[in-house]
Amino acid sequence: MKQDMIVILDLGSTENTTIARAIRALGVYSEIHPHDITLEELRALPNVKGVILNGGPNRVVDGAAVDVAPAVYGCGVPTLAVDHPGAQGEVLASWPEGQAACMEALKAFVFGRCQAQANWNMENFIADQVELIRRQVGDRKVLLALSGGVDSSVVAALLIKAIGKQLTCVHVNHGLLRKGEPEQVVEVFRNQMEANLVYVDAVDRFLGKLAGVEDPEQKRKIIGAEFIRVFEEEARKLDGIEFLGQGTIYPDIIESGTKTVKAVKSHHNVGGLPEDLDFALVEPLKMLFKDEVRACGKALGLPDGMVYRQPFPGPGLGVRCLGAITRDRLEAVRESDAILREEFANAGLEGKVWQYFTVVPDFKSVGVRDGKRTFDWPVILRAVNTIDAMTATVEDVPFALLQKITGRITHEVPGVNRVLYDLTPKPSGTIEWE
Repeated sequence: MKQDMIVILDLGSTENTTIARAIRALGVYSEIHPHDITLEELRALPNVKGVILNGGPNRVVDGAAVDVAPAVYGCGVPTLAVDHPGAQGEVLASWPEGQAACMEALKAFVFGRCQAQANWNMENFIADQVELIRRQVGDRKVLLALSGGVDSSVVAALLIKAIGKQLTCVHVNHGLLRKGEPEQVVEVFRNQMEANLVYVDAVDRFLGKLAGVEDPEQKRKIIGAEFIRVFEEEARKLDGIEFLGQGTIYPDIIESGTKTVKAVKSHHNVGGLPEDLDFALVEPLKMLFKDEVRACGKALGLPDGMVYRQPFPGPGLGVRCLGAITRDRLEAVRESDAILREEFANAGLEGKVWQYFTVVPDFKSVGVRDGKRTFDWPVILRAVNTIDAMTATVEDVPFALLQKITGRITHEVPGVNRVLYDLTPKPSGTIEWE
């Protein structure tokens, strides 16, 4: 079923995504497009029922004012100007302060002037994407790097639904995943979903490359580069692959920069394909926000542990084993992290705290175990809440729960004799330690 669409033209406002998400919350699909879209490009978009010109104080880019082509005003569908010199004035200019009034104005525009239908939902999205994937791929084959993260897992499930055995997933275990994650990937995709899954045990290879490396940025570069090499090697062992599936989502595209807005940060899956692999891209999630990706995963039948997986850094536990990575300290991170997650779940905090994890620094302190002196590592607990990851507050964890976690970690994790709780918000700290 083709969804009706409201197009937002990006004139530099910081509230494009807020408005797009608000329209989608009304059950109507919305996309953000660059300000310099042509009338022909706009008319080529499917089922456009209305256009929002979203300006604001950032409408000046590189010293010059940006605007849409005059022809866009006469595109043939209703147009709403937001904080922009247009016929409708500044209806939504004060979104943060007047959200209720802004939502009423949006409803009037979307359902009244545009006559859009509330037909944007996950079932329709999945049906449309299955059709589009089949049309794009035909009888050819697709390769997907399956990390076990939310985005790649949902893409895998969607591709399996669309093309089945034409998909080959490659899961690279670099030894830096959390406890049980590689096993979960194999169980869900190979055993339950009967996917073509290539499992690569590259633990020794990665840890060998990382031996003695202390600088966190250098660790990140080594992990990223080695992952690409391993994936390329596996890809070249397979015949007939013409497409590469990627878990690109809408924030990746927006943060990587548009013609109007400067890049916030680059994303490896936006314009980062090695040229010699020569694959066409299949990116069925590229217009979804993160919460929508999770909803898609639920609708596709993925387990909650995979769908609601916490944010996890690309280098994995490699940046939570502070300083030069050693196998024993890496295991201390993995085991203590598993205990923390288990106890938070038992206490009903799973899904209520945005992110929680452990880190183990590369220094030791004196302690006592079984009446004997020890010289072991501390484990640092981190639990934070955030909306946009730009700022973060520290979760007020009950002291009794901290005591229970401390007791378990110091008794169950070898080489550990202290547990500390990080009370630092962002700023002045960051969410991760490296």
